[in-house]
Amino acid sequence: MCVIGDFAWDVLIRTNSELLRGGDTFGEVMLTPGGSAANVAVWATRAGQPTDFVGKIGRDRFGQLAQEDLAKEGVGAHFVETDAHLTGSVAVFVDHTGERSMVSGHGADFYLLPQELPRDIIRHCRHLHMTAWSFFVDPPRAAARAAALLAQQSGATLSFDPGSFQMIGEMGVQHFLAVTQDLGIDILLPNKEEGSMLTGGLTEPEDIAAALAELYPGALVMLKLDADGSLVYHDGSATLIPPATNNLVDATGAGDSFAGGFLAHYLEHGDPVEAARFATRISAWVIEHLGARPEPDSRLRTFLRR
Repeated sequence: MCVIGDFAWDVLIRTNSELLRGGDTFGEVMLTPGGSAANVAVWATRAGQPTDFVGKIGRDRFGQLAQEDLAKEGVGAHFVETDAHLTGSVAVFVDHTGERSMVSGHGADFYLLPQELPRDIIRHCRHLHMTAWSFFVDPPRAAARAAALLAQQSGATLSFDPGSFQMIGEMGVQHFLAVTQDLGIDILLPNKEEGSMLTGGLTEPEDIAAALAELYPGALVMLKLDADGSLVYHDGSATLIPPATNNLVDATGAGDSFAGGFLAHYLEHGDPVEAARFATRISAWVIEHLGARPEPDSRLRTFLRR
């Protein structure tokens, strides 16, 4: 499996109580590795799927730390380094209820070009995963689209995470569809808000999933429903997967951990419902901890080795 997209450092700020405008409060401030694509690559690797990552970083200290981070995780990192831009960073605000909001900087990850792709790596992967953060602006959109075409020509399947309902809305739904519908996506991994945005405001999960299956013909739709679990929609059939926990501490990276776990299990076993149950357990553990990629404890490591 190969993942193309963003590596960024998350500056995570979590408040212990409501922060009033102009006020002050105590909380946690942490620097943690992130980036939606990199998170998926790490969680897929942790779940036993050998994974390569393709991205762009600055030739700076954060870039060095990015390489060290993925090496520690066992991910095959294929970074393009640049002096022109700094390694990506994201401000992640987690309120006292556990809900998160993000502000993404335009780091080096947004400037990957088609001619910089490690073509041999992409040609040899059997599955390529992409996130919408590589599609909202160009670059890096052309590079992501070129990678998708290259992978497909070599017989690989494709998965895609629509990434952000707000960014889809700002880009424009029709524009977003125009640059993603022709890719021949095999697995679509939206959350409910993204699905609703793409389907004209539909609210019922099964309606959203069915409409997405029409927008992306042939795709397995894996709809993430947060506290309500998830819904697998495949070949006209819908299966609801209940949540494994509602003990929300921090929602950062939950969708990425779900995607990584789902893809690892599905690519190995081919059963989307069992893959969704497996991924639900992983994301449930993640939301009970701070950060997108908390270090697995013994309980999670035992589960991941099954």
